[in-house]
Amino acid sequence: MEAEEDLSLRALEKLPAELGPQLLHKVIDGICGRAYPQFKDYDSIWNSTEWINVLEEFSKFFKTVIGKNKDFEKVIKQLNHLSSDHQKTIMKCLKSRKDELRKALLGEVIAISSAQLQDFDWQLKLVLSSDKIATLQVPLVNLDLDVKENGDMKQYSVEMNKEELQNLINSLEAANKESGL
Repeated sequence: MEAEEDLSLRALEKLPAELGPQLLHKVIDGICGRAYPQFKDYDSIWNSTEWINVLEEFSKFFKTVIGKNKDFEKVIKQLNHLSSDHQKTIMKCLKSRKDELRKALLGEVIAISSAQLQDFDWQLKLVLSSDKIATLQVPLVNLDLDVKENGDMKQYSVEMNKEELQNLINSLEAANKESGL
């Protein structure tokens, strides 16, 4: 953690300890795509400029700790300037919402791509013959992909033989393994 992050986390000291969990969970809710806490609920504690800094820095703090998979023991040491109640509250929030935060951050990274798979459908076909060979008996898979690109839905159809299908499955399994899902 940088000194700048520590200074803005000090703003938490202005907040009564009993309101800490509510604020921190609302900040995490905001990171996860739900509503952030509202200024009107905290306008007696911080002015509007301080409030913006509090939201930005707590969001940055949670994203950094979870995104960089920081060791919680080191995080506690970096929060030693805060009261023990606030330290416990922060760590409790981090530990209880770690998986949810990680999924939200992965979603942000995945959404960077302009194309996202929305739906798919597949069919198995058995080609029995062709105009050159009387009997083939080749299994083929038709894969229909509904892809959202820049807000527009596009459909792609792919026909694959057994080897091509196996290559696709291996690639998808490797991508899934890398993403940690």
